[in-house]
Parts: sequence; structure tokens; C-alpha cells
Amino acid sequence: MADTSFTTHAGLFDLTGKHALVTGGTRGIGMMIARGLLQAGARVVVSSRNTDACAEAERALSEFGDVRAIPADLSEIDECRRLADLVVADSGRLDILVNNAGAMWREPLETFPAGAWDEVVDINLKSPFWLVQALLPALREAGTADDPARVVNIGSIAAIHVADSPNYSYAASKAALHQLTRVLARELGPQHVTVNAVAPGPFPSHMMASTLEAVGDKIAAKAPLRRLGRDDDMAGTAVFLASRAGAYLTGAVIPVDGGIATTASGT
Repeated sequence: MADTSFTTHAGLFDLTGKHALVTGGTRGIGMMIARGLLQAGARVVVSSRNTDACAEAERALSEFGDVRAIPADLSEIDECRRLADLVVADSGRLDILVNNAGAMWREPLETFPAGAWDEVVDINLKSPFWLVQALLPALREAGTADDPARVVNIGSIAAIHVADSPNYSYAASKAALHQLTRVLARELGPQHVTVNAVAPGPFPSHMMASTLEAVGDKIAAKAPLRRLGRDDDMAGTAVFLASRAGAYLTGAVIPVDGGIATTASGT
């Protein structure tokens, strides 16, 4: 028989009591997501390779809830495992993993170096896999059939359409991350863990700063919604995926881009 019960509107998006990890959560899109999860009631750990950035983010985010920052260089598998151990040391469980830490390298085809592949693929593609691998016991511990644990991978619209900038390793790594999301969703769904990806478009961030300074107005003008992304756009999507509202969604790649990748051309 179908379940006819309904969660209250407030309960649909309530994350009270949840434990979350947001990698790359000290600035940009990661900080937007961390803030949203905190405001919804989650306890959040953010990470960055920069110790000073961690300390500053912890101070800035503390007004929104219970937050802790842990420095870690997630391009190294041992650091991924160390971070995983620290995150679950207290409770042994993790409800929400947001794989947001990323790197980009722009350089013309003729001079694009080998190191630009290793650096970008290590952090954009390998580290999400390593973290899921290391944190899977904690995710299984947290998830149930009615309320699965959540993995949210931050991809990019550069993996959906072809951007003008020469970001070969970035676009390829994000496309691979989208497919890894689908592969993991199929495997982990029966284990009460959902895996989805968000593909951001142009948001104000350190990674996008030079692009938006140069052509931000043009990008916004060509987007169907005629604007760039705002903090709440990203925070709201993350809260949806992490909450009861998104409990029946897995294997999806959600463009949060004002329609650029899927409907606009020449951007």
C-alpha cells in the first residue's frame, strides 16, 4: 500500500542532527553550501588545504551553526583518509558528504602541460572517489531506507556544454565525475546512500573571478534567466539534496546555471 503520510513543509528541509562534510568549504561555492547546511540545522565540517583559510572560514560560518574546519590536502589519498577519520571520530557516522574541492587549469592546447592533468584530475575526480571509499562505513551507518545518507558531487556545466576557455583537464574531469556519480548511485542505492551531482554555472567564486570580471555581464545577458548565480541558489540546491525533500533522487546531475548549459548557445 502506498505511503500516504506527508512531511511538514518545514520538516522537508530540516537537517537538525545531521552531520555533514563539505570539502573546499572555506570559500566560493563550498562556503555557500556549508552556510546553507548550517542554517538548515546540520553540524558541518569544512576542509581546505590552507590552514589560514580554514581558521577564517570557521570564524565566518560559526554565526550560522556548529562548524569545524580541518586543513587537508585532498589531492593525496592519505590525506583523504586522515580527514575521513577525523570527521567520524566522534559519532562514527556521516549523513552528508559534499565533494566540492576542485581545481582548474586554463592554458592553450599547444602549451597545455602534463602537470595540468595530474593536478586537476587528482583533486576533481580521484579525491571524491577516495572520500566515498573512506567514508562509506560512516555513510552506511547513517543511512536508512526512509532517510538515506547523501553524497553530493560538485561537477560543472563545463561537463555538459563546451565552454570557450581552454580548460581541457577541468572539463574532462568534471564529465568523469558526473559519470562516477551515476556509477556510485547504482551501487550505493541499495546500501541506503544516494549519490547526486550539482553542475554549477557562473557563480561568484575564486575560480571564476577572472572570467566574471572580464565577461560576466555578457554571460549573464545570454543566460535565459539573465543573471549570474547567487549564494542562495547554491545553498538551496544543496539543502534540497541533503534533506527529506531530495530523499528519492539519486544518480542525477542537476545544472544550477540559469539555463545556460541546456538552453543557451554562444556562452
